[in-house]
Amino acid sequence: MSEEIEVGPRAELGAGVVRGAGRYAVGNADGELFVVTRRCRHLRADLANGSIDDEGCLVCPWHGATYDVATGRMRRGPQGVFAKVPGLDAGYRLLTRVVPLGRGTVNEREGNVVVR
Repeated sequence: MSEEIEVGPRAELGAGVVRGAGRYAVGNADGELFVVTRRCRHLRADLANGSIDDEGCLVCPWHGATYDVATGRMRRGPQGVFAKVPGLDAGYRLLTRVVPLGRGTVNEREGNVVVR
């Protein structure tokens, strides 16, 4: 059986909030809680330090790659100087079609968020 990790009060996970819980990044994208593994596929940045964009995607804090929180797939590859490397964006998006971010389950118990 998977270990459960307590994240904290549900009231503290308002829209746009992302925080770390063990090996997971837990957040609230447009009112929906999500749980994904917390290391970016690019250079392993901690996605728990990321943000949520206007489309409800998790944004990597280092180079701006975005992830669909429902599937774990990268929607946009690394930005900045990395965006100028031919094929890099498509390569990472293809990689995450095969090996997306892991996803966990999120539950609420007595006003607290718990992930597994």
